[in-house]
Amino acid sequence: MNILIDTVRIYGFRGLRNIEVSLEPFTVLTGMNNTGKTSFHKALQVVLGNRLFISPDDFYISETEKVNEIIVDIRIVPIDNDAKKANNFTDEWLEIFTDDRIIVNAEGEQFIPLRTVVTIDSITNTFKTKQYIQQEWVVFKNEDDKHWYQSENGTEKPFHFDETPFFYMDAQRDIIEDIKVRNSYLGKMLSKIEYSKKDIIAIEKQIKELNEHAVESSDVLSNIETTLKELDTAMDNTNNGVDITPFPKKVRDLNKGVSIQYSDFSMEYHGMGTRSWSSLLTLKSFISLFAKTSENNDKPFFPIIAIEEPEAHLHPNAQKKLFGQIAGIQGQKIISTHSSYVAGSAELEQIRSFYKGHDDVVCGKIDTSGFSSEDIRKIKRQVINTRGELFFSKVIIFCEGETEEQAMPIFAEKYFGKSTIEIGIDFVGVGGQGNYLPFLRVAESLNIPWFIFSDAENTSGKNIKVSVQNQFLKCGTTKTESDSIVFLNDGNDYEKQLINDGFGREIKKAIASLDIYKNKKHREAKGAKRLKEIESYDNEKLYEIFTGSKTQFGPAVAYAIIESNKDLPQKIIDLFDKIKESLNIKR
Repeated sequence: MNILIDTVRIYGFRGLRNIEVSLEPFTVLTGMNNTGKTSFHKALQVVLGNRLFISPDDFYISETEKVNEIIVDIRIVPIDNDAKKANNFTDEWLEIFTDDRIIVNAEGEQFIPLRTVVTIDSITNTFKTKQYIQQEWVVFKNEDDKHWYQSENGTEKPFHFDETPFFYMDAQRDIIEDIKVRNSYLGKMLSKIEYSKKDIIAIEKQIKELNEHAVESSDVLSNIETTLKELDTAMDNTNNGVDITPFPKKVRDLNKGVSIQYSDFSMEYHGMGTRSWSSLLTLKSFISLFAKTSENNDKPFFPIIAIEEPEAHLHPNAQKKLFGQIAGIQGQKIISTHSSYVAGSAELEQIRSFYKGHDDVVCGKIDTSGFSSEDIRKIKRQVINTRGELFFSKVIIFCEGETEEQAMPIFAEKYFGKSTIEIGIDFVGVGGQGNYLPFLRVAESLNIPWFIFSDAENTSGKNIKVSVQNQFLKCGTTKTESDSIVFLNDGNDYEKQLINDGFGREIKKAIASLDIYKNKKHREAKGAKRLKEIESYDNEKLYEIFTGSKTQFGPAVAYAIIESNKDLPQKIIDLFDKIKESLNIKR
């Protein structure tokens, strides 16, 4: 590979007003719908590929601002065989890029700072694109609040090389359509089928024999051919007359009748998962042919590949398999995904999270440079492998256990008037008061807003509040504890807090609702006595029963509280108020 696009900056393109994204040799873009992942791919296409798609709708517009130019900067750097940044480009890349495109910084490091600017010609109402080589790579925002896009464009210089082709595949891919379309990757390969002159003669001879045998063996085809030969009587044709050819007569026409069989069926009869997957694999084949040609001509080759939602229509195991196949494609890969299985297959440093807040879209990454191998293992095991949906959250609420995780969505729907799925809230039980840190590090790194709803027990050998506070301090956040954590009253866990808040009757109702009777007569015989027994429970007994079957009683108690028409527990209201403010939700 030897080179890499390590940074992309975008200003004024679609929903991306101002964003910087660092890239790896293989980068996985995550985030909710409409956060700019597709726009990022298309911005790369503006720089490296076909720009004919550009329209007025591609220029950023908001209630308060409308831009009149699109600016996309990319930085290309040399790398070594371990994909680590190197100081100098190799001789073969120096020869291609030439000295007038390569900049050397104060540390002696070579790089290419390429700027692409798209503007609208107000007279002709057409779009003009210019490319520049900048004289330096400025900071994203300097001390004077001057942004990168306000810096000088540099020297106008085009940047298009056969050695750095750009390939883009959107989510609407289908190998059946690829066969029909000549400019698809499969269509291009089929149109370039070549044989030696000797092979052409041999193949066409076999085809002729096959056609003759097919016609002679069919009464229908023989009859049609004989009848059509009557054309000769009127056309004065001195050639061979009419031939019925079930198979293409000439080698040059073979591509026109290509069909693909998979297993026992034609590809047309397979589902969209197989057809989408096959389409992606034809891209892999296309790139491998490119690479082989470059190798034969002793030229470097660095494709940039952007793929939308490779997981489309595929089951989880197939998604993981496809991820490995994409990783095996030569070049730099940038894929976007809504699949926790695809995201979970990536290395931590490969993930980039797009998050749309009140203003701009921001990009988060997990910087593993300060993590120990044990830290990375914990994050993978406790977060990525089990809670991959966190990559696609609008806000995350961390709590200690399953009781809160099951009850909170019920309370939230009452408070917000809509389901947590609609809002994008994820409640995550971390499995114990000592397990918050890996989750906090991931959420903080990915720029996803998060809160903690925590017990505040303080018994001998168990000071939960101090433990949570210590993990909060280690996660690297710039937020304050009061903005991020809702602690229950000192000494309380979730169950004790509800009892102390006066929800004993609702807990009793939940206990009664979960009693199981054999039939109606059994309920009538035992029910009244059982209700009387439950009514006699004091708070200590309620706490014993509640904590004895937490996951069973959690949702039941939550529903009982809502049905009582009482206000929600105050600590839960405090938490939801913070979420409402964070997401700017109007109630």
